[in-house]
Amino acid sequence: MMFLNKNKPKIFCISFQRTGTTSVGHFFKDFGYKVAGYDSKRSVEWSTKRFLGDLDSIFLSKDFKNNQVFEDNPWWEEDFYKILYHKFSDAKFILFTRDSDKWFDSMINHSKGKTLGNTFRHSKIYKREEEYYNSFSDKNYYKSIKEIDNLLEINNTHREHYKAIYNLRNKEVIDFFNFYNPNSLFVGQLEDVNKWKKLGAFFNIQVPDNYSIHANKSNKLF
Repeated sequence: MMFLNKNKPKIFCISFQRTGTTSVGHFFKDFGYKVAGYDSKRSVEWSTKRFLGDLDSIFLSKDFKNNQVFEDNPWWEEDFYKILYHKFSDAKFILFTRDSDKWFDSMINHSKGKTLGNTFRHSKIYKREEEYYNSFSDKNYYKSIKEIDNLLEINNTHREHYKAIYNLRNKEVIDFFNFYNPNSLFVGQLEDVNKWKKLGAFFNIQVPDNYSIHANKSNKLF
């Protein structure tokens, strides 16, 4: 089993939400890494601080210092990966992509046709700010920034808008790392049956041939 050396490079999963981020966290946990995955209080707190630009409060926190792998919020949000790359020059990054229609279907299904999480932050990420401000002109936006409120609808009328954002952002991530350091980024497809073997190879992890992310966690894999 591996134990975290605080001097080891950080690993950030910067895949869009609904693109296997939780599975990535399980993968690294299975091989003994210290993982900061989704935790409702911590994830909301970190997303809020990122949104407000209070990044030192994230990087100086005990949870950040004591973990090596980071998935879910706020690492995938907007251009945060650029800050992370320049802040942690030896860090590694993971980008999984998937069919954009399947991704959007998952977005719709997650919160039963409503915006995921906090709608104010969601509207900024997915460029629906004008709609949000017009719909909630009397709302105290920043006071409610930590609420999971699901205030706007997501339906098929939004499909092309969301898909365009999803596809463009994935391209921008790849272009950014191709410019700075291609060796810092692992890119995989969620539909690829060999994705865990390929991810393991990137991080020099010996992944058993029969490995599955749903494997019984009582089975020792390391």
